[in-house]
Amino acid sequence: MNKALKRLQERGFFQQCTDLQALSDRMDKGPISFYIGADPTGPSLHIGHMVPMFALKHLCREGHKGIVLVGGGTARIGDPSGKTEMRKMLSYDELDKNAILIQRQLEKFLAEDSAQVRFANNRDWIADLNYIDFLRDIGSHFSVNRMLSFEAYKKRMETGLSFLEFNYQLLQSYDFLMLNQNYNVELQIGGDDQWGNMVAGSDLIRRKSSKEVFALTFPLITRADGQKMGKSEKGALFLDPDMVSPYDFFQYWRNVADADVERFMLLFTFLSIEEIKTICAGDINKAKERLALEVTAVIHGKEEAEKALEGARAAFSGGGNKEAMPTANFTLAKLNEGIGVLDLFAEAGLASTKSEARRLVEQGGAFINEEKISDIKAVIGKDKLDKDNEMILRAGKKRFMRIIFS
Repeated sequence: MNKALKRLQERGFFQQCTDLQALSDRMDKGPISFYIGADPTGPSLHIGHMVPMFALKHLCREGHKGIVLVGGGTARIGDPSGKTEMRKMLSYDELDKNAILIQRQLEKFLAEDSAQVRFANNRDWIADLNYIDFLRDIGSHFSVNRMLSFEAYKKRMETGLSFLEFNYQLLQSYDFLMLNQNYNVELQIGGDDQWGNMVAGSDLIRRKSSKEVFALTFPLITRADGQKMGKSEKGALFLDPDMVSPYDFFQYWRNVADADVERFMLLFTFLSIEEIKTICAGDINKAKERLALEVTAVIHGKEEAEKALEGARAAFSGGGNKEAMPTANFTLAKLNEGIGVLDLFAEAGLASTKSEARRLVEQGGAFINEEKISDIKAVIGKDKLDKDNEMILRAGKKRFMRIIFS
């Protein structure tokens, strides 16, 4: 097998390929151009979007050429793959703004590989399509029966598939055709929920130009407990630090199940396989800490990763630097009056509502300076401050907040 493909396979990226042997033979002959798409349906990518992006970096480091296609055009419809209902429709202005934000995130992620990567936006060839001409030229090559045989559409047929979404596969296939014609792209990579769209694109190119091209998908990552990977207590694990702080991002990886550590380290870091196996053969908590440090450094930079590590050590082991912990600022005047414990935890962001804070206290999960608070009517005063006019709140076992009073 081709060296680059073998690297992906050994690290757990493989799910399906249209013709693995032919793709391997083609890549043995020289660098191949490939692409991965990302629709700007929100202002930030989350970690679930990033599996193909990590694979992209591995391929680029073996000399292949990658194109990141920002889907400013396809997002106007919305991909039904993997969804139980139609996506919320965003305005064109919102999609354009999201496209800029997502491209910036990926440019940062791919900075070291910039010589091997270029960006494109399918809005450039989709936004002004003539619908009748498109149907005659592209739609005539699609079988409705075959489209409905793909898993993504079969699942949506159970809950309702709009005609708008039904067009998505044609547009993604058209992307592959345009990239093949303009940039000689011969391979599309992506998550396995895209398999039907990717096969359709390969077929369209074969029908239109008699060229052989390829599709390669990666598994949709789940945790050892079967839950969707990248979902935290606060929701999706977004890359935007304003949506998920580097500290919370770090803590997600630090708290993964033991059974997930080696698999996630293979997928989401660039440590060698040998080093990963050595790390995971040792103390599992040290391995989790290393996983968290490495992934956070890749996404947020080394400095933010080390700050998160220091904050975690301060919170959980009494070492490290407490200044690196998540922090909120309150006024001393507020404390002089006394703050109800439910208000304190809600305003500190450790509970989304006072009702949630009440449940936290009643279930024994609310701590101030490691003292359990069991009374929902407790009023917190200056006696809880340390010498620096601070206190540490803890919600459950894993969520901390350093409160500074001034």
